[in-house]
Order: sequence, then C-alpha cells, then structure tokens
Amino acid sequence: MDAKAIARDLHKAEKNVVSVDPLTVTYPRITVEQAYAIQLAGVEIRRTTEGRKVVGKKVGLTSVAMQKLIGVNEPDYGHLLDHTLVMEGEPLNRGDLLLPKVEGEVAFILKSTLKGPGITIADVLRATEGVMPAIEIVDSRIRDWKIKLADTIADNASSARFVLGSRLVPVIEVDLRLVGMILEKNGEVINTGAGAAVLGHPAASVAWLANKLAVFGIALEAGEIILSGAVTAAVDARGGDSFRIAFQDLGSVGVRFV
Repeated sequence: MDAKAIARDLHKAEKNVVSVDPLTVTYPRITVEQAYAIQLAGVEIRRTTEGRKVVGKKVGLTSVAMQKLIGVNEPDYGHLLDHTLVMEGEPLNRGDLLLPKVEGEVAFILKSTLKGPGITIADVLRATEGVMPAIEIVDSRIRDWKIKLADTIADNASSARFVLGSRLVPVIEVDLRLVGMILEKNGEVINTGAGAAVLGHPAASVAWLANKLAVFGIALEAGEIILSGAVTAAVDARGGDSFRIAFQDLGSVGVRFV
C-alpha cells in the first residue's frame, strides 16, 4: 500500500469534489497507523503543491455514540489548514463540498506549547489564551459517508471548513463542562447540548490530543487553533441553509451556504 499515492487520490477527490470507495474496502487490512501516514502525506501535498499552512488541529469522534458507531474507544484527529478557515459572514459555496455536515464546538486558542505525554486538563487550561465558539463543517471524500476509523483518519478526520466566532473568552471565566450550546438551522433549534458531552470536558479532548501526538514527537504549538469536538450530533447542510450556534458565556457564530 502506497500512502503517498492514496493521499494524492484523496487530494484529487477533494479538489474535484468527487468521492472515492472506502479505503477499508479497497485495503481491508489497512491499520490506524497507515491511515495516519496517509493523512500526514496529504498535509504535505497541500503544503508543497499549494503553499498551505497548518493553523491547528481538530479532534473527532469525541462522543460515545460516534465511537460506538465507528467501533472504536478513543477519538481521532486531523489537521486544520489555512484555506479551510471561513470568515464569519462570508458565504460558503455548497458546490465546493460533497455531503457536508455542521457541528458546534469549543475552539481553544493556545498561548504556549503543549507536549505530551502526561498532559492534563489543568495543563490545557494554563496553556490556553482563550476559547471561542466555532462551527466545524465536516465532509467525507469517502463515498456516502460509509466510513470506518481508518477511512476518516486517512481523509484528515473528515475535515472540510471551520468558522470562528468573534469573542475570545478567558477560560477562567467559564466552566466548560457546564456551558450550554444551541444549534439552529434556518432559525429553528435543531440540537442542544453542553460541554461535558465532549469527553466529559472539552479540555480533556485537547489533553488527549497532546498526549496522542507525543507518540509522533509532535507538540501543540502556541497560536494554534484546536477544535475540541462536536457538542451535539452533526446536521446535514444544503444550499441556502443558514446555521448559528450559541454558547452560554461564549457568544455565537454563524455560517450560510449558497
């Protein structure tokens, strides 16, 4: 199995807005380690051929329900690239994506480096400049979202776009376990949840990521944006749809598909 060749195929699928067969079908023996190698090769392709910059990381599969659905007992992660950041108020072209879904998350903005192993929630909070409300738009280059763990990892944890709110709130001012979130679609409340849905505490998700990356000798660096994981289930997005999420004490953020 050629990780670079598979990464090129996924990159081509993303650029051309087409899907590919599940990697776990094409390569039934693919391992999680091989899937991460494909992801890293894909990031390198974007760096070298498009001049893209990594601006942060994202954690996925943070809910027990999603872990059971995929058949795993821990989250996964992906890279946030500069071109995937959508400014709030900027319309998002639905035609650039395949089957996008919208999630509401707490974004951590780091002020100092976090490098595992042994990172705790307290370490994360000390290293955080502030938190912001965020929308993540996930999409899968794997046909019809028929994914298993290795599929989504290789596909950069199904990352597509993300939007940050306008307020940076010091973590000392909010209890992230208890902070409530409302997700609205076209003005109607679709989902509600609280921060504790993300591994018990959104900062626990960031700690997991720092410790996981330590295996690869990678640190979370100052200035990076870390999307900590979905508070509620993802919601399908179509052209013309508008979404807004609001977090207690953190503010709100929206996105519109055209």
